[in-house]
Amino acid sequence: MEGHSTYQPKGKVAQWFESRLPIVGLIHSSAIAYPVPKNLNYMWTFGAILSLMLVCQIISGVVLAMHYVAYAPVAFERVEHIMRDVSYGWLIRYIHANGASMFFIAVYIHMFRGMYYGSYKAPREVLWILGVIIYLLMMATGFMGYVLPWGQMSFWGATVITNLFSAIPLVGETIVQWLWGGYSVGAPTLNRFFSLHYLLPFMIAGVVGLHIWALHHVGQNNPDGVDIKNVEKDTVPFTPYATIKDTFAMVVFLIFFSWFIFYIPNYLGHSDNYIPANPLATPAHIVPEWYYLPFYAILRSVPDKLGGVLAMFAAIAVLAFLPWLDTSKVRSAKYRPLYRQFFWIFAAVCVGLGYLGSQPADGGYVIASRIFTVYYFAHFLVILPLLGLFERPKPVPASIADAVLAKSKGGAVVVAGAAGPETK
Repeated sequence: MEGHSTYQPKGKVAQWFESRLPIVGLIHSSAIAYPVPKNLNYMWTFGAILSLMLVCQIISGVVLAMHYVAYAPVAFERVEHIMRDVSYGWLIRYIHANGASMFFIAVYIHMFRGMYYGSYKAPREVLWILGVIIYLLMMATGFMGYVLPWGQMSFWGATVITNLFSAIPLVGETIVQWLWGGYSVGAPTLNRFFSLHYLLPFMIAGVVGLHIWALHHVGQNNPDGVDIKNVEKDTVPFTPYATIKDTFAMVVFLIFFSWFIFYIPNYLGHSDNYIPANPLATPAHIVPEWYYLPFYAILRSVPDKLGGVLAMFAAIAVLAFLPWLDTSKVRSAKYRPLYRQFFWIFAAVCVGLGYLGSQPADGGYVIASRIFTVYYFAHFLVILPLLGLFERPKPVPASIADAVLAKSKGGAVVVAGAAGPETK
């Protein structure tokens, strides 16, 4: 589905350069002439928003690294130095800290949109798997970045999470000591976490490049989940149609982002992280950042330590197998009424797990976490495979153009049947 570039360099220098490195032609075919389905809605703008947030995080992170010192005795003071003494340091830090939350908000919407409209189905399996890899790298990057301020929640969060690896039989303790650089979380741990936190965003950028390449090769999905039959009738050029929509969505998202930065910059953080790390005083309730809470609830719902670790990682790994677990031939939930109901139940379960992960691990919270965890895995391993066998989807439009015309005129929809298109 790559766009065919019509770019023709005019000057001799431009022609000479294009014949040796056709980068302008590549940009033209990818961002101007690239055909996109004409029925895309604003849920498809979050890819551009995520690209914007990645650039924002890398730039603000590089600036912060110029003033930060990854040495345990002074790390907390260096963060306060950035906040109080560096010109606009408070702004850069709040952009970076809240930018991580904005990044995850956008990626969760992006992922749930993909699940709702079946964007993981053939021929987009590799595209989806690359997205899951990006998500894993984001989680690792976010965790290591949360450790760097070296406050109470940073220190004890690092202690709890890294201790999970000790549950691995035979080599667990060795792995934990290697991560720590000693026998407890300390200066070597902070130093190596800073190094990896600086490196991983560039790895994310590389995988994002592969993600976009895969997207442009197989083409974008659309709300109706039907393939492009006729490029002229079913698509429009990326520029100006998609670029205007993406730009508007990014402006709205930046307004939302700015509200957090300037009015409630610490709302999504934890107050204990403004207390210097103290290995001798454990916080009453250790919680990770909000975007890890569903998986933290799954971890705590299993009474066995190793079982909890396996369940937590399995909850993420199962996403990569989604293209094969969903056996339905229809992509979009728009035409799958039964799946649509189960999808919203699943979304509510994920929100519920997030809430339970923020609560103490006792009493009814643990019982509820176990019930929600069972449903989480049942959604992927039981419900989705069975729905493909028993669900009766609604008629699917024969083409994107038919769906668009039917929506705009409120007329009949031409659907694809076994013996060819028919009107319903």
